[in-house]
Amino acid sequence: MPKLPHPEPAALRRDPLPLLGRTALVTGASRRGGIGYAVARRLAAQGASVYLHHHVPHDAGQPWGADPQGPDGVAAGVLAAAGDPGVRVLHGPGDLSDAAAPAELISTATAALGGRLDILVANHALSGSDGRLLEIDAAMLDAHWAVDTRAVILLVQAFARQRAALPARTPGGRVVMMTSGQDIAGGMPNELAYALAKGALASVTRSLATSLAELAVTVNTVNPGPVDTDYLDGDAYRSVADLFPAGRWGMPDDPARLIAWLVTDDAEWITGQVVDSEGGFRR
Repeated sequence: MPKLPHPEPAALRRDPLPLLGRTALVTGASRRGGIGYAVARRLAAQGASVYLHHHVPHDAGQPWGADPQGPDGVAAGVLAAAGDPGVRVLHGPGDLSDAAAPAELISTATAALGGRLDILVANHALSGSDGRLLEIDAAMLDAHWAVDTRAVILLVQAFARQRAALPARTPGGRVVMMTSGQDIAGGMPNELAYALAKGALASVTRSLATSLAELAVTVNTVNPGPVDTDYLDGDAYRSVADLFPAGRWGMPDDPARLIAWLVTDDAEWITGQVVDSEGGFRR
């Protein structure tokens, strides 16, 4: 095979809509304070049509609560960021603790977006139902495994199956998973079930990347570090902010910018990587 030449000068210029015509599913995009919403806005701004997955009962049971405008308000905010009038933003529910839900979600999103899904951003996670080593039980471990690990692997599996039905090596296939830096410094001893489930995704990243390589699909995992998603305030909030060189928390758009780049053609040579996006956080 001949060596690829250097790109022509025009190819080096930034495309304002690098995802124009592409389609994406973002899971866990149920409220405007979260990372999923920020990712979806970035993808839509770059030209992608987006299907937003949500599970409102989960947020409703958390201290931060569900988005006051509901899924329609979240979708409207994403559509407002669209970089092209042809961008579509759709949404639907899904309880990913159900083993059948991931494949159903991929099928629903694929059909809603015109029969092809290019990008999967598995951003959802189970909050709560956790503790330290002497506090956790089998139910906590199973709950986090089902949502944070099993559901992600089944989503990737269903995504790979629909990509395999496309012409060989169709470009644009991207998977991004989310982890939480549980392998860095002191780990997450206060959230052991969550750390275990998310750590499994980091560990399997390279194996999944190898599995999907023949489909020309890249697989990467992002650790966004501490991000202000409206779950902490007061002195505790300020003490965490002081651990960043910038003197502030990460905001949802910080990891969203990285993820939005990873799913473009500029990042087609990046696969099998766990990328820390922590802003220099001092653990």
